[in-house]
Amino acid sequence: MSAVAFSFAGETFRPMPCGGLFWAAQQALLVADLHFEKASWYATRQQFLPPYDSVDTLNCLIDSIEASGAARVWCLGDSFHDAGGPARLGDGPRAALMQLTRGLDWVWITGNHDHEAARSLGGRVMAECHVQGIALRHEAIPHDPTPEISGHYHPKLRLTVRGRGIARRCFAVTPTKIVLPAFGALTGGLDVGDPALARAIGRPLQALVATPERLLSFAVA
Repeated sequence: MSAVAFSFAGETFRPMPCGGLFWAAQQALLVADLHFEKASWYATRQQFLPPYDSVDTLNCLIDSIEASGAARVWCLGDSFHDAGGPARLGDGPRAALMQLTRGLDWVWITGNHDHEAARSLGGRVMAECHVQGIALRHEAIPHDPTPEISGHYHPKLRLTVRGRGIARRCFAVTPTKIVLPAFGALTGGLDVGDPALARAIGRPLQALVATPERLLSFAVA
């Protein structure tokens, strides 16, 4: 977990290198865009990817829960790549996930890919929820002044360092909105400087990159 926290809407949050966001006051881990069973969805269309994405994502999620000590988990939409994802989930990952939803206060926020797909796996399914005046939803609502944490855009920061291009998942932050990076193993990303993201969450916009030792902040033009 990142050694540095930041303040948003009067609350303190700690970004994690994996892409999760820990809210200590709520003992809650927030994650977005797990996209479980993305590889198996592609396989049904004769595009074959390594079929380990759900296991890899689940292992990272378990590690994040243990590292943070979270008692609650809020998944901010697109937890599965499509509505049929839960039916394709293997027995081992299914059992592990259901053990988590039984042992923790677990909320699935519905996304534009998965809708209510995760209902069969335990936990609560909601379109969005509000906690301490902060809206938790899948996709940002432009110009809504309510403090908001969401996913959907998979923000990534792209930099050139010593002539080499690098990309890192990042948290896109404005005074009233946070967009979490995609947590899933096979998810791509939208450049944090893309105009579509600015239209959704406004400006000034910062990209936060969490490392185990520190939190790096970059102003986005």
